[in-house]
Amino acid sequence: MPAHAQVREVSTSEDLRLATLTGELHGTLVVPSGTRHVPVVLIHPGSGPTDRDGNSPLLPGRNNSLRLLAEGLAARGIASLRIDKRGIAESAAAATAETDLRVETYVDDGARWLARLRDDPRFSMVLAVGHSEGALIAALAVARQPVDGYVSVAGAGLRGSDVLRRQLRGKLPEPLAAEAERIMSALERGELVDPVPAELRVLFRPAVQPYLISWFRVDPAAAVSRLPVPVLIVQGTTDLQVDSRDASALLAQLPDAQSLRVEGMNHVLKLAAGSLAEQAASYSDPTLPIAPALLDGLTEFVRGLPNPNRKPPR
Repeated sequence: MPAHAQVREVSTSEDLRLATLTGELHGTLVVPSGTRHVPVVLIHPGSGPTDRDGNSPLLPGRNNSLRLLAEGLAARGIASLRIDKRGIAESAAAATAETDLRVETYVDDGARWLARLRDDPRFSMVLAVGHSEGALIAALAVARQPVDGYVSVAGAGLRGSDVLRRQLRGKLPEPLAAEAERIMSALERGELVDPVPAELRVLFRPAVQPYLISWFRVDPAAAVSRLPVPVLIVQGTTDLQVDSRDASALLAQLPDAQSLRVEGMNHVLKLAAGSLAEQAASYSDPTLPIAPALLDGLTEFVRGLPNPNRKPPR
């Protein structure tokens, strides 16, 4: 039986909308069938034009990583809301001008989604789960809106500028590498840069620089360390974009946090070996399931959370 057919038997889905000054935001709420007062997690997608299902127009095909995560959690009795960020997919109409976009824009939206879930009497507790850059957004949203737990899945442990430095290392000819460093250093100081070499405009075009400045300011490890809720840090061992150094940086400031190391899991939550060919194929294969250990670990974390207001299922 196809995975999606099986999930329909154990859960129901509904579209949620959140009104904003620039348009509506959209998300999919998945609730386990036959139970009431269940935990719910807000699943925040990663960077760029990544949608609620974990797919991006910058990649060929679909991987459906976040949709599979939501369906797997529903089968384990945990509800979820996965969202299209402002300006992305069905939330495209709510886009601001690129020059007006900041990390705080996404944080405000995330906090409002969390408040929406807290006001829903169907749920016994609310958690925030962020993937990749979404882990940073979710952590900052949790600082504004009380929740019962926080999970970072493949979240960076370094500032955005250092993440970019690591990703660009060895991939640019020396003159361009020096120019990229000059631009990033200026942005770290809060200074806009113009002109930008044509070869670097995709990353550092003037319209996106205000967002980069707001991103570079935030230390993810410091942001997560200030959260007054139970924390779980999840990292896959074959992730080519975020690795164990990031998880270590987060955990170094969180002595009480739980950690989950998922053997063989890559950045899109699939079991894939370290070879580039297998990794690339997994980014565009919606039939490849996500790592079972991820679902097991998230479920164990949620079920172990203290909740004085927890009500038994009816």
